Amino acid sequence: MKPGDRVLVWSGLSLIKVDLMRNFTFRNSKGSYRGIPIIAANMDTVGTFEMALVLHQFSLFTAIHKHYYVDDWKEFAAKHPECLQSVAVSTGTSDGDFEKLGAIVAAVPQIQYICVDVANGYSEHFVNFVKDVRQKFPTHTIMAGNVVTGEMVEELILAGADIIKVGIGPGSVCTTRKKTGVGYPQLSAVIECADAAHGLGGHIISDGGCTCPGDVSKAFGAGADFVMLGGMLAGHSESGGKIIEKNGKKYKLFYGMSSDTAMKKHAGGVAEYRASEGKTVEMPYKGPVAVTVKDVLGGVRSTCTYVGAAKLKELSRRTTFIRVTQQLNAVFGNDN
Repeated sequence: MKPGDRVLVWSGLSLIKVDLMRNFTFRNSKGSYRGIPIIAANMDTVGTFEMALVLHQFSLFTAIHKHYYVDDWKEFAAKHPECLQSVAVSTGTSDGDFEKLGAIVAAVPQIQYICVDVANGYSEHFVNFVKDVRQKFPTHTIMAGNVVTGEMVEELILAGADIIKVGIGPGSVCTTRKKTGVGYPQLSAVIECADAAHGLGGHIISDGGCTCPGDVSKAFGAGADFVMLGGMLAGHSESGGKIIEKNGKKYKLFYGMSSDTAMKKHAGGVAEYRASEGKTVEMPYKGPVAVTVKDVLGGVRSTCTYVGAAKLKELSRRTTFIRVTQQLNAVFGNDN
């Protein structure tokens, strides 16, 4: 932790059993959700079909990355129809993206969630695209982002989105703040955007900035309805990419979707008018993701017992944030 970071304060009696399941009814789609509201990010190293199979077993959600084809979706749906209730199909905002989205939903009508994802949600084109998606898919639940201000959250909800992705720059492989100077402290963004969304009957996803189970709890405590994880779920057997061996150790590549690596892979390179806003790292191979999932869920449950919340739903009403200069005692190592 650095000066200015925050930590939750204990404020109630310890509890033995904690219910992490949430039930939501969405403002525009009128659809319903039940599950533990943690989402694997729609990055091609994280939001894979293999990841979705495991997370579904824990009642978690996966935003599938947008680089699967229609036939891939049809095969997944045929083999694992039970998982379709806990995945979203992702899309960009080009005409080609819109056509591909329509083809996937037509081929797999059981899909109920659509994730409209761009790095910068502050454009008229993006808002109009969300309106077009809502018009074509009136009963589908739409996730849209990313933004970091209450005004834009309200704009997107009124345009037809149900769940707004909040976060610009906090991701572990995102370099937007370094390259552009643009960003917003993630905790403040979640607090302000949750307030704006809930005032209209909408919901938000805290997307980015989590490095440990405690950060997931803080996002929920700040008012996030869902928490999206990228780096914490990268490097596992179910993550995208091949295992790399160096000096007897195993790694997997993890990179931002606006990185040079991702744009070379999917778009032939970085367009001349823009810069890469992501980095590529060799993530130590972590094995099966189920181990990490259990660790995260155990941490969140323990958070609830410390603050006196019998249910995850109660967490934001049981927490107080204070500014600290140091949270961890690292005298015996560089534990972070």
